[in-house]
Amino acid sequence: MSVTALIGTIKGSWLLRADDARQVWRLEGPAFKGWKVTAATREEDGSYLLATASDVYGPALQRTRDFKEFEQLESSPAWPEESGRKLKQIWRLRAHGGSIFAGVDEAGLFRSADGGATWESICGLNEHETREAWQPGFGGLCLHEILVDPTNQDRMWIGISAVGVFRTDDGGVTWNSKNDGVPVILEDQDHQGIGYCVHGLVQDPDDPNKIYRQDHVGMFVTDDGGDSWVRQEDGLPSTFGFPIVMDPHTRHLFCLPLESDEFRIPVDGRFDIYRSTDAARTWAPSSTGLPRSDTYAGVLRQAMAVDGCNPCGIYVGTTAGTIYVSNDVGESWATIPCHLPRILCVEALMED
Repeated sequence: MSVTALIGTIKGSWLLRADDARQVWRLEGPAFKGWKVTAATREEDGSYLLATASDVYGPALQRTRDFKEFEQLESSPAWPEESGRKLKQIWRLRAHGGSIFAGVDEAGLFRSADGGATWESICGLNEHETREAWQPGFGGLCLHEILVDPTNQDRMWIGISAVGVFRTDDGGVTWNSKNDGVPVILEDQDHQGIGYCVHGLVQDPDDPNKIYRQDHVGMFVTDDGGDSWVRQEDGLPSTFGFPIVMDPHTRHLFCLPLESDEFRIPVDGRFDIYRSTDAARTWAPSSTGLPRSDTYAGVLRQAMAVDGCNPCGIYVGTTAGTIYVSNDVGESWATIPCHLPRILCVEALMED
């Protein structure tokens, strides 16, 4: 078994490869030189799907089995011209239940049931009764999170900035806002249940109703599938941050607090990854080997990932193009000797 971390940047993608011991790493690339690489997923047949974007040619999907030869799909998610919407970027890809789901900017959810040959708009969400009041966050009006219930294919959660979390219980026909307990940041008197800025979501693999939420205004957890949220921030130096990930074996959680909305840099210049070992009730730094001072690069919402090894590996890419890795559930960290372009996404992929 080997581990490959796909690093998507504003100027192409790189691969970080190692065996499952993850002691010695090699960097390969770039692919798609000059293009943004914004998302990736492993498909159920073992192939890989990458999302690319160009300021000139727009977004596209690329398929590969070996990261050496790529095939651009003829079809990709698209808004009809009469909608007046523009599809700027694919933010999230998720393969599940024989389908591929894509979350995009301008915010929407699309599904392909034929391996990407055709795509359908999930109209229950994309034409939601609150749609006219959806507002973008600083990073755009983007659907960047897709969670699925492994026990019920009809149940799914999505996160949109700056709209909030929605859940479907009927396979995408209807969607309900699931933000109770989280402070609203863009209040709309005519449309309740929106105006929330979710930054990151992660789901307990054994309990799909237990979801952790890094929000614009804090860290929250739900035990009832999003029907209610409770703030859980004890030990965090700041309530603001973007990614949140979970070790699938220990259920330990990891995040990177940033100073504030106005100053999106590590608190006091210390690049501190925080870990919770008790379901987000308390947090503490887990940063041995990380920079202790004068570090002001942040981490974007999709630029932290975990692998499936035991002990778990964690991968963090920064806006300055630095990569940090841990092969022991955050007990210690190493810096990969490279200086990449601004890192947009990191995906950890297990290979036979």
